[in-house]
Amino acid sequence: MSNYSQLNPELLVATVEKLSTRIGERFPKAGLFRVSKHLCNIAAESRRRVTETGRRSLWIRAAIVLLLILMVAGVVMSVSAFRIQPKTDDVTWVELVQAMESGINDIVFVGIGVFFLASLETRMRRRRILKALHELRSLAHVIDMHQLTKDPQRAAGVLVATPSSPTSDMSPDQLIRYLDYCSEMLSLVGKLAALYLQRSDDEVVLSTVDEIEGLTTGLARKIWQKLMIIHASHPAGAK
Repeated sequence: MSNYSQLNPELLVATVEKLSTRIGERFPKAGLFRVSKHLCNIAAESRRRVTETGRRSLWIRAAIVLLLILMVAGVVMSVSAFRIQPKTDDVTWVELVQAMESGINDIVFVGIGVFFLASLETRMRRRRILKALHELRSLAHVIDMHQLTKDPQRAAGVLVATPSSPTSDMSPDQLIRYLDYCSEMLSLVGKLAALYLQRSDDEVVLSTVDEIEGLTTGLARKIWQKLMIIHASHPAGAK
């Protein structure tokens, strides 16, 4: 398979760390830098979780094999219990029906156990992934909070601050870079969520990842609206 057909967890973690370094160089005292460090930790944890998610549970597989052996043993015992005598009296046929019923019940119960264990592994994997995705969704909202009070019209000198306005000492160039960083972080949150789809085809996971990607795209769209306002009044921008 081509290296460009899937997301590479190692490169994704490196990208997150590089972004955090860039943020720290420009805004070392900003809360966004601390959030980026937390994103680095989540990225490293996601890399580990994705690897573990792809592994099969050995004890569940062993239990399934054991149940299958018990099923085969039950069938063999039921067949060996069919002692059909030459005579065809009522007692012989009653015993035959009872033996068949007992064998069928054993097969059904063991089959239910096999199905339960097989679905248990899927449910356990889904629960772990959904917990990780919930963490990413929460982080996306935290990133959005850091850009929420950044008013592009004030930075561009269009509006005058009121006594209750949030304080801001950023120049238009700095605000452009700050909002760019927020947008990049949101994009990386979506990419980290997409990592889990490479090891899972669960419909619930797919729906949750789609939701997170829609959330990060929508939040980034709001940021780009702010950037357009700043660029319109301050074309130079930051490099």
